[in-house]
Amino acid sequence: MTTLLTLLFNGVTYGVLLFVMAVGLSVTMGMMNFANMAHVSLAALGGYLAVSAMDHLGVPFLASLPMAFVGAMGFSWALERLVLRHFYDADVLVQVLLTLGLLFMSVSVLAWIWGPSFKPIRVPEFLSAQTELLGLHLERYRLFLLAIGTVLALALVFGLERTRFGAMVRACVDSRRAASGCGLNIQRIFALTFAIGGGLAGLGGALAANMVTLDPQFPLRYLIYMLILVSVGGMGSITGTLLASMLIGVGDVVGKYYVPQVGGVMIYLVAVVVMLLRPQGLLGKPA
Repeated sequence: MTTLLTLLFNGVTYGVLLFVMAVGLSVTMGMMNFANMAHVSLAALGGYLAVSAMDHLGVPFLASLPMAFVGAMGFSWALERLVLRHFYDADVLVQVLLTLGLLFMSVSVLAWIWGPSFKPIRVPEFLSAQTELLGLHLERYRLFLLAIGTVLALALVFGLERTRFGAMVRACVDSRRAASGCGLNIQRIFALTFAIGGGLAGLGGALAANMVTLDPQFPLRYLIYMLILVSVGGMGSITGTLLASMLIGVGDVVGKYYVPQVGGVMIYLVAVVVMLLRPQGLLGKPA
């Protein structure tokens, strides 16, 4: 029983990590109707920025996290302004091919700048130890991830549902012509939304660097995870993306522990079952 509870905890925290990386993609695909396959490259960028800040500037781990967020956010804003905004009205296939090209370019650029080898990250001692909670020996870093994920999920739901900026984003998505007629600067709102999503991806990449392999192939390994999370949760639904992340995270961890021979297939089985029962995703709106 203790083993199962520990596995569930590890699966939930892994899901939280995936949620932080994927929620920006859910917003851009579900609300802005833009298929950005290069989103996961921003997560890799955030991880590398955090590692570089710690190794070359002596920045503590906790201080490197907001630096990764800001750095990825700034790069996302520039990418949206210079390239992506010209393709908002393009066919979905064009968007997919464009951003897939950017993703493969990012793999080469990451290898050129930081090298092809694995980049480790050092976390503070108070986060690397374990703590006993309800009879379970839990990693403090995973508890830290759980706290960050909870705060971000609440902030995003509140931000989109209860703030003026969230209302402007929803208005621009529902009808660009009507929103423009009301005086809203659609391009600026979309740029800021895209930048925030990219910043969250960068933060997720920085947080993930301690748990997964950070190398130039990172975007290729986690692209399928991001697409599954967005599809299973329902595009544009932050709560749905969170639920999908929990489901995929627990399924992946538990499956690989109990049936290691086929454990990696669990996430695909979960995705297939959900898509058969609810093609629009767990909390997505029917087309």
